[in-house]
Amino acid sequence: QVHIVESGGGLVQPGGSLRLSCAASGSISNLRAMGWYRQAPGKQRELVAYIAPSGNTIYEDSVKGRFAISKDNAKNTMYLQMNSLKPEDTAVYYCMVIIGLDQYWGQGTQVTVSS
Repeated sequence: QVHIVESGGGLVQPGGSLRLSCAASGSISNLRAMGWYRQAPGKQRELVAYIAPSGNTIYEDSVKGRFAISKDNAKNTMYLQMNSLKPEDTAVYYCMVIIGLDQYWGQGTQVTVSS
């Protein structure tokens, strides 16, 4: 069984920063890629950032230069540092991990950017 636990969401003013964490545990010996997705009200879930086993990263265009994805392999934990946050970044952020051929999702954490 795989457990995914996210943390770090909250309310922040425009221009502020937040750091999201995603910890994976359980049957994760074949953990491969990890990524962050988000879903705003009335919109489809979209990829925000992705990190491959090699460490290569991919970012959605609107977050390039503002967000940074990283991982600590020893802790099986992934992070998303979000800087210069904008109201349009408001969404529920989901952690996704690929283990073997299967995809697993966290429960989501709310990020609200508002003054």
